[in-house]
Amino acid sequence: MTPIVATDHAPLPAAPPASFTVELWETIRLAAPMALTQLSQIAMMSTDLAFIGRLGGDAVAAAALSGTVYFVGSTFGMGLMSAVAPLAAQAFGAGDAGLVRRALRVGLWTGLFIALPIMLIALNGEAILLALGQTLGVAHLAQDYLAGLAWGVAPMLWFLALRSFMGAVNRPEPVLGITLAAIPLNALLVYPLLYGAWGFPQLGLTGVGLATSTVNLATFLAGLWFAVFRPPFRDYRVLARLGQIDWRLLRQLLIIGAPISLSFLLEYGLFSAAAILMGLISTPALAAHQIALQITAILFMVPFGISMAATVRVGHAAGRNDAHGVRRAGLMALLLGLALALLFTLGIILARFELVQLFLGSGVADVGATVALAATLLLVGTTFFITDALQTIAVGALRGIKDTRVPLLLAVLGYWLIGFPASYGLGLHTSLGAIGIWIGLSLGTSIYAALLVLRFLRLSR
Repeated sequence: MTPIVATDHAPLPAAPPASFTVELWETIRLAAPMALTQLSQIAMMSTDLAFIGRLGGDAVAAAALSGTVYFVGSTFGMGLMSAVAPLAAQAFGAGDAGLVRRALRVGLWTGLFIALPIMLIALNGEAILLALGQTLGVAHLAQDYLAGLAWGVAPMLWFLALRSFMGAVNRPEPVLGITLAAIPLNALLVYPLLYGAWGFPQLGLTGVGLATSTVNLATFLAGLWFAVFRPPFRDYRVLARLGQIDWRLLRQLLIIGAPISLSFLLEYGLFSAAAILMGLISTPALAAHQIALQITAILFMVPFGISMAATVRVGHAAGRNDAHGVRRAGLMALLLGLALALLFTLGIILARFELVQLFLGSGVADVGATVALAATLLLVGTTFFITDALQTIAVGALRGIKDTRVPLLLAVLGYWLIGFPASYGLGLHTSLGAIGIWIGLSLGTSIYAALLVLRFLRLSR
């Protein structure tokens, strides 16, 4: 194998692991802070939902619908930012620090370009929801939330680019520290702006969105400070020639990232469509779906962190032309994710009622029915939890070798040719109702996960 030569005096990647045991440890070492970062981010969202839940079922439903509109827009940008990771990881594996820096730079420029259309979608969320048949009152509340969220899109995307860069050079810890610090900051901003406490104006759901946007800006600035001034990141000189856009590398980022974005949109679009279907059934069904999905999202953050680690580990091996290392990194990430998903799923099943009750206040009129339905959805979704973990890790491993187009086609098949028709048919045309929608979600995700795992095994053979 060709020896790796360092450029720009940047740190070299670690030597390739010699066994599955070493690979397991390296994956855990990288995945743990990434997963904790994801859990910290979802903790902020859960804090928001817990505060909003005290306002009643309509407010929870509005949060669900606003999340639908916001994530459909921002998910495209998030997918493009994810492409920074395989580009930077393979460059790091090859010892090319200049390419690592340019990968981050094109990520920052891409985040700026894509932020404006995402903001326009958020600022017109009410019209979109009314066109989809949602009630006027809930759609108006959702727009209040979106009006605050829209202003934090650009710093959110820039922070994601910084996170991908730091993970690619094996140093995700600063992002974890920043995100942990953001949790209490978010709560300290949400509470007074939502309820009008401590002399602040009572802004309702708009205040919650503004608090989130403020936190997004603060996390980006903190991440940028680490990238510029703290070792080993400062060795990459990430702001050098920032005004020069590397159009060739930007095109490569779009080629890799656009299928990731579309895959994200297909996935989140499926859950957004499920929320729309729930809204057509009833407001309590929509609230129960949102709470169950929030708990599922908390569970999902651990395999998602492992998925990001898989992208980096597989990318490092691909960058140093280590075919055995590519397969070893992907398989170890899949086995680790499967074991943890089984463990966490058991915990969710045993504590499902108690977990649901954390998200609803006792003053909500239909709290009993909402809790019972949400707990049932969690029970129905046991298969979905496990296969969702496998699909995200498998797709992360495939991104490490820049394979993103075929997974996009598989997402179309699993989510929209199988999952959505099953959810629609079982949810709206049988007596299953909300439960039928979740059965469809589980079916589509299971098929998608199986196809992704088979593809990685084939490509890494």
